[in-house]
Amino acid sequence: MKEVVLTPKGEPDVPLEAEVICPDEFAGKSEGEIEALKIYEGNSTVELGEYFDVEGDAGDSPGDTRIVIEGDVPWVKLIGYRMSAGEILVKGDVGRHAGAEMKGGKLIVEGDADDWLGREMKGGEITVHGNAGNYVGSTYRGEWRGMSGGRILVKGDAGDEIGEWMSDGKIIVEGDAGIMIGIHMQGGTIIVRGDVGVRPGAQMEGGTVVVCGRAEDILPSFRYEGLKEDPVEEATGTFHLFTGDYANGPKVEGELYLSTALNEVPR
Repeated sequence: MKEVVLTPKGEPDVPLEAEVICPDEFAGKSEGEIEALKIYEGNSTVELGEYFDVEGDAGDSPGDTRIVIEGDVPWVKLIGYRMSAGEILVKGDVGRHAGAEMKGGKLIVEGDADDWLGREMKGGEITVHGNAGNYVGSTYRGEWRGMSGGRILVKGDAGDEIGEWMSDGKIIVEGDAGIMIGIHMQGGTIIVRGDVGVRPGAQMEGGTVVVCGRAEDILPSFRYEGLKEDPVEEATGTFHLFTGDYANGPKVEGELYLSTALNEVPR
């Protein structure tokens, strides 16, 4: 696998939209051709080389291309947008929409990720070693299709409404998560090893949400089904099982599991 190293030169006045930072865009290009790729700075277009030093040539295909970003780039949106193969390693923080609509390959973030990490993701793997913002694996404003495949691992905390309109794939949060995780969820799996805020699984119709810590509350439109051991492969132990959300009708198939160790037995 051939490697291209991007070293940030400085922070712009407004965030950059740089969906070209992707193995699919770099593949087959020389160092000079990569420097000349166009990115958006507000309503203007500039060359990638204006904000990054570029070193190395890309591989012949996306799967043969690895991109390394040396440092924090929280002011860069859409890194890895629609990525199909290859790898991106960010040695710091990333901006919004990292890995959006990703179809394959690996995106690794050693720092934190801003909102909409892996939104509408279809395949591949994302690992964030720090925290992630709101809407991990969710849909975007005005849309109703969230993550439909792939795997997202957040080793820190995540924000609100992760997995919104999710239909398949898996999200694992090693820390805590915010309110309404799995809202409108249709399928797939969300595992939160820490605590979550109010209304987990609100209006879910399918899929599985597992909370290994404490849930702030449960909507009354869920039905308690009893205890269950080891509900999914990566979350073992004894859990309360709820089904719902029956606010969406009598035929919903959502499953919400809460750890018995930290959540009281429902009345």
